[in-house]
Amino acid sequence: MAINAAWCVAAMIATDLLCWFRLLCLDRDLAGAEPKTLRYRLLHTAARIVRGQRKRKIKIPETWPWANELAAAFHAAFALTAPT
Repeated sequence: MAINAAWCVAAMIATDLLCWFRLLCLDRDLAGAEPKTLRYRLLHTAARIVRGQRKRKIKIPETWPWANELAAAFHAAFALTAPT
């Protein structure tokens, strides 16, 4: 029973994080997209976050159809201020 409760808590945390991600980082049609669409378009991308010259950059494959949307989401996430 404890394993099921832990799984439910993990699923609720993941759902909350996805909702906050949509609210804070996405715009246009992806802001109202279903979780399945977000997983397919954004979360399954083979991208890397790299650091160089004191900056964080994201390396996204050029052939990915939603590369611009993913880059905009990461730029929005990096621009968020830290909570106090």
